[in-house]
Amino acid sequence: MVSDLQGLFSTNARGMKKSIIRELLKLTRRPEVISFAGGLPDPNAFPIKEVGEIVLDVLAREGKIVLQYSPTEGDPKLKDELIAYHEQENGIKLNPDNILVTVASQQALDLVGKCFIDIGDPVIVGQPTYVGGLSAFHNYGARMIGVPLDEGGMRMDLLELELKKLKQAGKRPKFIYVIPDFQNPAGLTMNEERRRELLKLAREYDSLIVEDSPYRELRYEGESVKTIYALDGTGQVLGLHTFSKILFPGMRLGWVIGDEAVIQKLVTAKQATDLCTPAFTQAIVAEFMSRNLLSKVIDNVKSIYSEKMAIMLGALDDYMPDLAGLSWTRPEGGLFLWVTLPTHMNSEELFYEAIESNVAFVIGSAFDCTGEETNTMRLNFSFPSKDDIVEGIKRLAKVIEKSDLSHRKSGGIIATP
Repeated sequence: MVSDLQGLFSTNARGMKKSIIRELLKLTRRPEVISFAGGLPDPNAFPIKEVGEIVLDVLAREGKIVLQYSPTEGDPKLKDELIAYHEQENGIKLNPDNILVTVASQQALDLVGKCFIDIGDPVIVGQPTYVGGLSAFHNYGARMIGVPLDEGGMRMDLLELELKKLKQAGKRPKFIYVIPDFQNPAGLTMNEERRRELLKLAREYDSLIVEDSPYRELRYEGESVKTIYALDGTGQVLGLHTFSKILFPGMRLGWVIGDEAVIQKLVTAKQATDLCTPAFTQAIVAEFMSRNLLSKVIDNVKSIYSEKMAIMLGALDDYMPDLAGLSWTRPEGGLFLWVTLPTHMNSEELFYEAIESNVAFVIGSAFDCTGEETNTMRLNFSFPSKDDIVEGIKRLAKVIEKSDLSHRKSGGIIATP
């Protein structure tokens, strides 16, 4: 072994950190643990029969093509389906040069980091925001600036303050990263007024917007809001999408839409990463879409998840203790909701107590670019069964109640015998 291995690692590699979520998930694998931690889809919604039939048909019809290398930009048939999909669903007109097919949206986040971030570059993110985005940008040395959210999404007044500070220092963010629909982890949706204001600020301060949309199709109530990409039309926005949450994650397929010049730079970066996204999985999904099966799967997923979300919200209302400072978001879609604990509670300490009670969540600090978030947690409702959701919330409520009681005793509020 090399004597000074650390000295051989690149600056980027030395700064890499393991995913907090992935590490904590190792503790949730016991079968008796009810886990609200991962962002896993419900496998009962997977269209196994339909995919099996399509696999055989695709292999019989074009096996020699789909088992071969494919263009880095993506399979032309899949791109044609995506063009039609965006026009129908989002009113967006694209051409093939506006699309890059990726190995899910996590690769897209990595490519964005690779193409735009130099060490020390400022990048604006939500506070909190998706841990996969934080990880990807951190690995390229970004200096992340968190902008808090409220019920309407990222606060534009605070965003403007950060942009002004950067401009006064002679800098600008490489991009502004947002998840406007059912944000991960908070479950919040940015309203149209704010989306337009975000575009206005991005133009004024000459910044790119990276719009991550993994859950947009999973709306269970309320009115759909236009994508920021659709509201723009000038090339100011890069849109990230994935099949992982609307179809299934095993295919590892996503796509990026954007200005042709940006897409070409991402293509060049991808060529050095993996040459191409697997032709076989692209052909399967392209055929799936051409048979008009995607909308049926999405409708089924929405039916399942909307019921589960309602059950979780109902269980929180019924079983959580009545404590000052304890609250949770009420999403209109997506996979997650966000719990804010009383300020005296630490969710990381609570996590280990919860594991002892056979229930799990993700600590809020995993989604905070400063790492200072201590009294929040993310709960997932898509994966656990309906019965497990109720039982898991009961267990979690008891853990929170016990923690509060312990705090009050230690503070002398409750006399001990």
